[in-house]
Amino acid sequence: MPAPARAYDHPVEHAANNRVDQAATVPRQLAERVATAPIAAGGLIGGFAVAQATGSRPLGGVVLATCGLTCIGVWSRRDGRGVTARLTAAGLAAFAISHALGLVIGAWPSVLVVSAAVSALCWRLSDGRWLGGRAGR
Repeated sequence: MPAPARAYDHPVEHAANNRVDQAATVPRQLAERVATAPIAAGGLIGGFAVAQATGSRPLGGVVLATCGLTCIGVWSRRDGRGVTARLTAAGLAAFAISHALGLVIGAWPSVLVVSAAVSALCWRLSDGRWLGGRAGR
């Protein structure tokens, strides 16, 4: 009497398992090609712009958090915990510093300065390692 068929022996099931395996590699492959510098800067600038335009700081916070979480997802897949922690801390610090700096140089100049600093740090610690040799391709 033949042995009972196992689920992974079935061609349709096997093909489905391969698709799942391939789908699991897609986020990593995508993460290797995503530049987080403009996302991080865009989150700071866009979050402030939305808060200013709507008068709703929480709505601006949603924009900032969405961009920040996107960056964290990319960094964690691509760069590991150390870089992710450093860049996350830098982003949070930039957000806090922008408030104090805004009292000195104005709100928009402050947001632009910290956004440029965060963007440069993202490139230096993460994006440049993955995209530096492929710039312009």
